[in-house]
Amino acid sequence: MLQLKKNLRIAISSTVLFISLHSTQAQALYFPPLTGNNWDTMSPKRFGWCAEKLDSLDRYLEQNGTKAFIYLKNGKIVLERYYGGHTAASSWYWASAGKTLTGFLTGIAVYEGKIKLNDTTSDYLGKGWTNCSIANERRITIRHQLTMTSGLDDQVPDPYCTLDTCLNCLATPGTRWAYHNGPYTLLDPVLEKATGVTMNQWCNTRLKAFTGITGSFFPNGYNNVYYSTARSMARFGLLLLNRGTWDITNVIKDTAYFRQMTNSSQNLNPAYGYLTWLNGKSTYKLPSTQFQFNGPLFPDAPSDCFAALGKDGQFINVAPSQNAVWIRMGTAPQTVLVPHLLNNEIWKRLNTLSCFGQNMVIPETSLLRIFPNPAEHELHIVCPEKETELSIYNVCGQRIFGPARYYQEDITLSISELPKGWYMAEIKGRQTSYRGTFIRE
Repeated sequence: MLQLKKNLRIAISSTVLFISLHSTQAQALYFPPLTGNNWDTMSPKRFGWCAEKLDSLDRYLEQNGTKAFIYLKNGKIVLERYYGGHTAASSWYWASAGKTLTGFLTGIAVYEGKIKLNDTTSDYLGKGWTNCSIANERRITIRHQLTMTSGLDDQVPDPYCTLDTCLNCLATPGTRWAYHNGPYTLLDPVLEKATGVTMNQWCNTRLKAFTGITGSFFPNGYNNVYYSTARSMARFGLLLLNRGTWDITNVIKDTAYFRQMTNSSQNLNPAYGYLTWLNGKSTYKLPSTQFQFNGPLFPDAPSDCFAALGKDGQFINVAPSQNAVWIRMGTAPQTVLVPHLLNNEIWKRLNTLSCFGQNMVIPETSLLRIFPNPAEHELHIVCPEKETELSIYNVCGQRIFGPARYYQEDITLSISELPKGWYMAEIKGRQTSYRGTFIRE
């Protein structure tokens, strides 16, 4: 059924490979129109998810206070659910998931030269914005606000408070990580002073105009909270998946800033970038504690996943290795500021939706590259080993091809004769097995 041919480009440098994969991913992504309600979909069945398992996920989401849930694959909607009277038109708060949005908007200001990361916060807020000495206050920079390393005491009676009397110096900036809302919230007036416009105006002209996102910041006590529909939240996740580019429009042109935003920003909490949570790190810290936890933040999520996390379970998860995004809005049984356990529990349940048989183990590995994905006529599989055996399985766990032996890292498959659907490729090397899924369009 499958015709396989050798690819002459056996020796490809890692740099060229990275560029080609990034280009392929960008081409494979779908972006919905900027206006209207049209958004291409992919049925869960075609994606390889079983109906009875989806029912179980539905019950879990509803029983745990979910109002909206959207799962995107390659930009297309695979699953969209609303509960408790919430609809696609309903607006809901992002809570601290809006921190990642603020971090993104800061990056645009950096690129435009409105602000520099090493500028002192006092340059924009003036002297006396904290309860510290002037000398200590001037050590706090924009970068410290983005990385939660201001050194200000987060154990004050009201950590949301932005008054100078609430902002006490506890440590030298850059030497202590603490999830502190007060210094974060003060990024808003910093940006407003730097850009000369309000946060909503900056967001409207620099983000919403290019992505179709609808939503606004609203004051709530000391906080400035973003509200939007679930689809707008999903649009932002799709923008993050494509590294700040919407279709062919570079919304954030500073690619170096985006890399810094979605990678460890300091060594004190490697699971934190610029107002963004990171998976796959050896340790992590959580709000309201200085305890260091071992292992990844979301053990059941892909290691390259990064996320915007907010109180009551406002989540945006981005998984580049899966070309996937999912968002969740609602309330949560946990009262913690960042309910990471709920986020991981959803990942755990998503991992069980596959219709592959129980004996089929399908954890994908970042070492195996499959592109384009979805594919219509031709598929490339790149493996780090040269001497391997390839097998292809259908959604029922039946092997439909192989094992076939190859002696190159890059294998090209002609899949035109395959029925449309979801498949798993398994490559066995001398000591390691590599697995990944692909969709035949």
